[in-house]
Amino acid sequence: MFTGRSTARGLPPASLSAAAGVCALALLAACGGDAPEATPGAGTSAPAPAPSVQPTTDFNDADVAFARMMIPLDEQAVEMARLAAARASDPGLAELAAEAARVRSSEIAAMTGWLAAWGKAASGEGPGQDVPGLATGAEMAGLRRAEGAEFDRRFAELMIGQHRGAVEMAAAERAEGLNPAARRLAETVGTSRQAESERLEKILGGG
Repeated sequence: MFTGRSTARGLPPASLSAAAGVCALALLAACGGDAPEATPGAGTSAPAPAPSVQPTTDFNDADVAFARMMIPLDEQAVEMARLAAARASDPGLAELAAEAARVRSSEIAAMTGWLAAWGKAASGEGPGQDVPGLATGAEMAGLRRAEGAEFDRRFAELMIGQHRGAVEMAAAERAEGLNPAARRLAETVGTSRQAESERLEKILGGG
């Protein structure tokens, strides 16, 4: 399904249980059924909000694979964003990371809720699947050690790699998925990750 080259060695165990997903789903539904929107910074293109967390009973294997593979990618992005809050030297990068963390957290809650509603575990059985764009353990260790401008460079490079993987998975979901909410998320992922990549490229280039 996914033909892009991945740097990951395998899908890590999901850190959110199905039970937690149900709780997250109920909490978000109580707040109106939609994931919260990120507030754009002045003159910037903020990541798009996640779609409604309300699942439908119509889904297929492509929908399940999309959710299972996007969750660890989003979890890693949230971890990177937390590091950026303390380590980033560029204010624009720190702002982008904070926006990304809010959106990724909403996506995680939505997808975990879908899997729970579909009666699917958050991680697949059998051999693990490579997740396109997921940073390796060594790459994350290097990011944790980095400071200042070196941190900014590593963060931007790893995040852009994540975006490429997310766009690849989103394209597969749009082509093969059945669930309307999952397909809507795939649409927003395709556009929001491209916007983030453009902002990161400007930061890397000093623009």
